[in-house]
Amino acid sequence: MQDKANMPVGARIAGDGPISFDAPITLSDDGRLTGPFVRREGSTRRFVYIAIGTSAGQHASEWSRRAKIDVHDISADMLTQARQGRVLEIILPGRARNGGPACATVRPLQAWRAI
Repeated sequence: MQDKANMPVGARIAGDGPISFDAPITLSDDGRLTGPFVRREGSTRRFVYIAIGTSAGQHASEWSRRAKIDVHDISADMLTQARQGRVLEIILPGRARNGGPACATVRPLQAWRAI
């Protein structure tokens, strides 16, 4: 993942299997999503970056990309469950159609869920 200072945190090398990231996010009393990984775009859009290749500190990579994961569109029901201590999960594709890493705004394979 990439923090607000554009530094990679908790780097992992992806293989053929699933890869997981935990992004701690603070949900304020007024519903704002904040924290060390939450970025802003405009007045409502909030997202988390996953850095890829050289952006993640992998100096010998052919890739220099970031995946943008929207968090502003998490439903009110999911946010209520998060306030009750549940962890929210989303499944994302790891590869783009061209076989490279998924990057830019990455759309989920399924809706957010509480686990």
